[in-house]
Amino acid sequence: MRTGIANLPLHGGRAPRWLFERMTRLAREIVGHLVEAQGPEEVLRRLSDPFWFQAFGCVLGFDWHSSGVTTTACGAIKEGIKGLESELGLFAAGGKGAASRRTPQQIEAAGERTGLDPEPLTHASRMSAKVDNTALQDGYQLYHHSFFFTRSGRWCVVQQGMNDATGMARRYHWLGERVDRFVVEPHAAICCDRRQHTLNLVDRDSEAARYAITEIARTPDTEVQRLLADLPRLDLPRRHPLRSACDIRPSQLHKVLTQ
Repeated sequence: MRTGIANLPLHGGRAPRWLFERMTRLAREIVGHLVEAQGPEEVLRRLSDPFWFQAFGCVLGFDWHSSGVTTTACGAIKEGIKGLESELGLFAAGGKGAASRRTPQQIEAAGERTGLDPEPLTHASRMSAKVDNTALQDGYQLYHHSFFFTRSGRWCVVQQGMNDATGMARRYHWLGERVDRFVVEPHAAICCDRRQHTLNLVDRDSEAARYAITEIARTPDTEVQRLLADLPRLDLPRRHPLRSACDIRPSQLHKVLTQ
């Protein structure tokens, strides 16, 4: 399920190389100690907690409230555990922009090395992105998608969208062990400082709407157009005064007056 959402000011630019290198080394040590103490699955649970993740980014040394903490912290983890994945039993795929579109290939590459079936993981990656980009219509367009998984097939997602109109970013957290259905309240959390009207098609109460939309999508275009054309239609003018020539039918007026 989705474990949380975080809303952050949208900042441009990138972390200085010297800072990112330090973040990478520190992320490697923190993740390594956490795996040793509680196992790789616990890393997934921690990353799926938006408050823990935000604190983790601060510990690594990044801005406390910037949208960049998401992309930079995820990148530091991915870079930090590179070459240690088999030892840790923890793998990372995806990233920001073009890197996010390489997530399926990176999952499949890890599967070839470990013998892990990549299909359920690539499906989870695609579905989580599709839900937050399409089924949850909140005005945020995804530009970052990080997928973390273990040798046992457990996974979590940390992804982020931007809203240029509001100058805000929103981070979505998923934890695979809590997902029963991708289209019914799958998130582990969503955190946001700015709220607005949202079309949430993964809400439990949206079952009927999801069914209707699916049925319409399955119906041929010509049939949908025919159904719409057959609907009764009432068009009223913008003007307020009545015009006897076009607004009043004497035959209908007679019926009203004599009944």
